[in-house]
Amino acid sequence: MKAIVGLGNPGPKYANTRHNVGHLVIDELVARSQGKLSAHRSRTYLMTGRLASAPVGEGGFVLAVCDSYMNVSGGPVKGLLQYFKIEPSDLLVIHDDLDITEHTLRLKDGGGEGGHNGLKSISSAIGTKNYQRLRIGVGRPPGQQDAADYVLSQITGTAKTEYGVTVAKAADVVEDVLSRGFAAAQADLHTS
Repeated sequence: MKAIVGLGNPGPKYANTRHNVGHLVIDELVARSQGKLSAHRSRTYLMTGRLASAPVGEGGFVLAVCDSYMNVSGGPVKGLLQYFKIEPSDLLVIHDDLDITEHTLRLKDGGGEGGHNGLKSISSAIGTKNYQRLRIGVGRPPGQQDAADYVLSQITGTAKTEYGVTVAKAADVVEDVLSRGFAAAQADLHTS
C-alpha cells in the first residue's frame, strides 16, 4: 500500500493558498475517484482505494491530509503510516516549493527538506528523510513581499485558473506514480 499525503493548513482561511497546493491535489484525486475524505484516528482525513488495473492484493493506496497545521504534520503522518503498516519508502508527500519556478512539478526521492517546516516535521516524526516528494513550484514572492505572506495569501484571478491546471497535472503525476511506479513517473515528468 502507498500513502499519498498532501500538505497544507486546515480551515477555509488557508484553503485557496499556494501553501495548500498539497491539499488541493488530494481534493482533485478524491473527486476523480468519486470518493470522499473521512476523519481518521491518525488525525488525518483520508480515503483508501485500489488501482483497478492492479493484480489482486496489490495497488492499494491511501489519500490523506492532516487535520493539523503544516508545521506539526509529522505526528499525523506517523500515525497514518503506523495504522496502515506503510513503510516510509512508500510515502509520497505533496508540497509547495518556493525554490522551483511557479507551476513546475518535480518528483524527488529522499534528501533534505529545503527549509520546508512540514517536511522537517515529517522527517523528525518518522525518523527518516527517505520518502518520496512531489514538489509543486510556487516561485519566489514578487518584490520585497515576505515569503510567508506570499504562500499564505489567497490565489485569485488568472492565477487561480493557472493553479487549477497545475493541480490537475500534479494529480496526473500521482496517478502515474501509482500505476507505473516512482522511477518511471519521475523519468517521464523530468523529460517532458
